[in-house]
Amino acid sequence: MLEEILPACAAAVETREEILDQGLFPAEAAIVERAVEKRRREFTTGRACARRALGRLGLLPGPIPTGAAGAPVWPSGVVGSITHCDGYRACAVAHSHDLLTLGIDAEPNDPLPDGLIAEIALPQERGRVRELTGEAPEVRWDRLLFSLKEAVYKAWFPLTGKWLGFEDAAITLDREGGTFSASLLVPGPRLRDGELTTFSGNWLVRDGLVLAAIAVAADRGRILTGDKHSH
Repeated sequence: MLEEILPACAAAVETREEILDQGLFPAEAAIVERAVEKRRREFTTGRACARRALGRLGLLPGPIPTGAAGAPVWPSGVVGSITHCDGYRACAVAHSHDLLTLGIDAEPNDPLPDGLIAEIALPQERGRVRELTGEAPEVRWDRLLFSLKEAVYKAWFPLTGKWLGFEDAAITLDREGGTFSASLLVPGPRLRDGELTTFSGNWLVRDGLVLAAIAVAADRGRILTGDKHSH
């Protein structure tokens, strides 16, 4: 499914099953040493997906530790993103000469918990969710909005190393085209061709899931802020 909403240069691996037979490298095992069993299984399967995806880029298996804010630390020359929710794990990676950054997110196509929409959505976004819910109630648009914002954060963080709140990006969602844009409401990273002010991406609803993906082409230019992290 992810390959449908990512560019061809990205390698994506997704699974509905746990992949536990490959184990973890010591640096990875230390990260989840004290985690609950559910978290360890999510982490292990996510890393297995990541190694398979990296293999499709021609890279040998190696540890994928975590850095600032728990983000994966990718091998040099690679950008990537991992996501997991109940019954689904996935990873997407690409060479950094193809993509500047990417972010993926998957969520169950279920309503958000009561009250959460007010915490994650701007007023205009809440209005759009209500409108879309009236048009196509089979899609949980509140959950999709949450997923889109998670993908935005995952694409943003490797470029800035900074937090991005739900209120810091305004989502415009195209129902017919399966696309979206996120206008940054805070200063964006400065690239060779100017400040990055908007992310664009694709979304998909299928098999009980909502999925979101953002991929920024490398020809946007290198980051000029000097604070890019290695993930």
